[in-house]
Amino acid sequence: MMHYKLKVFFLIFLSLTLTACGGSKGISNELSTDYNLVSQPSPIPTTASTTPPPISISSSPSLTPTVTATPKATTPPKTPNNSADIPIDTVYVPAELPDPDGQDADISKPAQVYILMGQSNMVGAGKVKGLEGSLENAVNNKGKYPYLVDDAGKWTTRKDVRNVRVMVGRSGGMQVFNNEWMTINGGTIGPEFGIGHVLGHDIDAPILLLKSCIGNRSLGWDLLPPGSKRSLFADKLGKKVYAGYKDRPPFWTMDPIQQLKTEPPAWLDDKGAPIQWYAGKQYDDDTANAKKVLAELSKYYPGTNQYEVAGFFFWQGEKDVGNTGHTSMYEKNLVAFINQLRFDFNAPNAKFVLGTLGEAKAGIGGNSEIVLRAQLAVDGRSGKHPLFKGDVSTVFTYPLAQGGSGNGHYGGNAEVYMEVGESMGKAMLNLLTP
Repeated sequence: MMHYKLKVFFLIFLSLTLTACGGSKGISNELSTDYNLVSQPSPIPTTASTTPPPISISSSPSLTPTVTATPKATTPPKTPNNSADIPIDTVYVPAELPDPDGQDADISKPAQVYILMGQSNMVGAGKVKGLEGSLENAVNNKGKYPYLVDDAGKWTTRKDVRNVRVMVGRSGGMQVFNNEWMTINGGTIGPEFGIGHVLGHDIDAPILLLKSCIGNRSLGWDLLPPGSKRSLFADKLGKKVYAGYKDRPPFWTMDPIQQLKTEPPAWLDDKGAPIQWYAGKQYDDDTANAKKVLAELSKYYPGTNQYEVAGFFFWQGEKDVGNTGHTSMYEKNLVAFINQLRFDFNAPNAKFVLGTLGEAKAGIGGNSEIVLRAQLAVDGRSGKHPLFKGDVSTVFTYPLAQGGSGNGHYGGNAEVYMEVGESMGKAMLNLLTP
């Protein structure tokens, strides 16, 4: 494996100068504290509102988690801020990584597992073939990401990074889409290639990138973590109860006497049959699939029998922006999500890196800016959540999005997915390096 020294220059995370937005025009400003209604922005506790029970991964003695592999230090040049609009420091991404050396990782060391979650942009929509915006065009005609191709012009393969992607199938079982060494293989990419090459170049241990996610999922509903309580929210149509974990439907009209104890109505499909989805169903499915992969570790990283969940990557938020109630609760839910993942994977020291929505910047207003503020607030450098200091990092992706938006999948532009991935990978290295 290649080694080089990394010295990370952190800029002081300045206080956000953003002004809180009022959300959509239909939101009522007459929110009574008697009902504990969520306003915009709402005060958010330092930790999750509930303490999730620790859940251990059941594994045989051969699957014993161990300590994190520490990346080698390097000395990169200092980089400017991503944007004058958002006072958050950029993580250094080298102008050029070398080609992978083709060597296997030292499998006597435990595999370092990084779990990737989110919605469709984490799944990936960057096109590989085609003209402008394709990965082939970026590599062959622009000279970008030279580490992806060898001297013969063929896609390189990292033998020290395993690329695994799973998803819930239509029948409800786990469907495996990728289980191979890291190489371009398919019609689209996500941020995993930028992440994997940055980590693989710097970490002297086997690396397993484990992506478990699906598109069109919100943190306030589909990915709501276990332990999440019901919330109250008011809009122009009145006061509503928003689902807690395992509730259904997503929200319902609040009874002024029962308040949070208001029972939800029956949730039926067009044929009158009960709808089986519930708050947190996608969280349960995605984490269960990831645990299934880890329980059969050698099937997904041949030769390894030890692992540690070293970190999480998260790129999500578009669906929450479409629901003002979910938007107002995004920060609270994100804090709970980070804490719950660490509990569920028995990884209290795992690092967490998330990317913002590529279209969101200061002054954009509305729900997009509220979600942006929430995503920046959990960054450990913001000071808002002291327990996340040194453990959580937010990558501001607006300068990398080339004018695209998350809902439009950045026009399928592979450069966006590569550069967001590289930045997320470097953010993770910064957290891993004391």
